[in-house]
Amino acid sequence: MMDKVEKWQSSLLQHGKYNNRIYLMKLAKTDTGKIIPYLDRIADENEYTKIIAKVPDFARYEFENNGYRQEAYIPQFYHHQDPVYFMAKYPDDRRMIDPNIDHMKKVLQTAKTKSALINDVQLAQSFQFHIATEKDILQMVQVYKKVFETYPFPIHDPQYLKDTMHSHIKYFLITRGKQVSAIASAEIDYDGKNVEMTDFATLPEYRGMGFALYLLYQMEAVMEKMKIRSFNTIARAMSYGMNITFAKRGYKYSGTLLNNTNISGKLESMNIWYKII
Repeated sequence: MMDKVEKWQSSLLQHGKYNNRIYLMKLAKTDTGKIIPYLDRIADENEYTKIIAKVPDFARYEFENNGYRQEAYIPQFYHHQDPVYFMAKYPDDRRMIDPNIDHMKKVLQTAKTKSALINDVQLAQSFQFHIATEKDILQMVQVYKKVFETYPFPIHDPQYLKDTMHSHIKYFLITRGKQVSAIASAEIDYDGKNVEMTDFATLPEYRGMGFALYLLYQMEAVMEKMKIRSFNTIARAMSYGMNITFAKRGYKYSGTLLNNTNISGKLESMNIWYKII
């Protein structure tokens, strides 16, 4: 059962037992004073062990004064000028402890050594690139199912892919012949003028060929043409490949969301990377 996304007043949040958390995805300024006790109440009623909130600068201190702490930060996030703070509250302190912390540090240290911007990104001749259309959806679902046993959003559902394709997400594909080999998506906040580079999936037989780096390069080019200059990602803290990919494209690390996201059946910590162009 996926966590549900719901609107509260003028804000948007996701919550459920799948991730065992509340995720405040968009906070309206008019809701600032009222939403904090609401989040506390639904966390208590459902025994959620974490609340994670994307908090604009205008609400930062109010959240801090109510037990939230900063886990990551992106400058110039909204409208290319205002920052966002990823702020967390833990009703259960045990969720703050990640037993994989030493491995996560090694991944991050390795990624930071790769932080020279790479511009020459090529695709092997037998592969092609295009932006996905409805005709690609069934193949996309099959790739996502092979790569992710479970995922925090319903990318295994064709209707979800279709709906988001027509609203706020562009999906980017690498194909060989008529078969999809790799996917990534750009989730666009048109109002806030920012984009999350996410949902990277490469079939096992094509890993190590630089597809994620190529897709990221193409995604950035498309977003730049759309006048969006604030890029970010939430990358699995245990993954050498994804953290290195973003470091290679000049993204900056800005914090780790502890035990934040259920991927492939277990909670994982996630690193925040961003780039402002």
